[in-house]
Amino acid sequence: MSVILRVKGLKKSYGKIIALKGIDFEVSEGEIFALIGPNGAGKSTTLRIIATLLSPDEGTVELMGYDVRKYPEKIRERISYLPEEAGAYKNLTGIDYLRFMADFYARDEREAEGFVRKGEEIAGLGERLKDKVGTYSKGMVRKLLLARTLMIKPILAILDEPTSGLDVINSLEIREIIKGFVREGVSVLLSSHNMLEIEFLSDRVAIIDNGRILDTGTPQELKDRYSSRNLEEVFRRIVAYEKVS
Repeated sequence: MSVILRVKGLKKSYGKIIALKGIDFEVSEGEIFALIGPNGAGKSTTLRIIATLLSPDEGTVELMGYDVRKYPEKIRERISYLPEEAGAYKNLTGIDYLRFMADFYARDEREAEGFVRKGEEIAGLGERLKDKVGTYSKGMVRKLLLARTLMIKPILAILDEPTSGLDVINSLEIREIIKGFVREGVSVLLSSHNMLEIEFLSDRVAIIDNGRILDTGTPQELKDRYSSRNLEEVFRRIVAYEKVS
């Protein structure tokens, strides 16, 4: 598989707070790559830089050969980003929200309608798409937002805590949707606190803490490397080792 995203030596500070201390990783075509770590580890900062919402202090980010600082508009044409705290317009119906968002990406009316039809399929909300978003449950809103993110079939979908705050059933449905799109060729970069979710979804995982990537591998490679039953134990052992080394 070809590499579509390269991150090298990425650094970012907010005043005296150093959020990223020089991180490196790559994402391949058709891969789900996950960043896991505690709050404040640097996950969301990394995703926002790749999504062109923040500028790095040092280092490079390249998507399909385009540098994020030199060609941000080219990056935006090829990615879709779902923040953890994203919301939708409550006074629009679900279908009108999808149409509104499709118009930002579509080159013509025919393509926009294609995006909307795909969005309807992904959301799976049926007749509820005719209702205002303000009447939706949190799970329904998250499905609508995921539909908005994936309906344009980006080269890279960036998902920050895609199932945050959802119940088990809604979480499972969203994970299956993500898996399905990867089978169609979309690459995914995600962050999550849910280690079971990461094991289910991810091809490879980078463990990040205090602005540094501590280790990278498949979930199974990491579990074998640290003689652990799950990724929670892997993370605990890596962090404990870092503290004493």
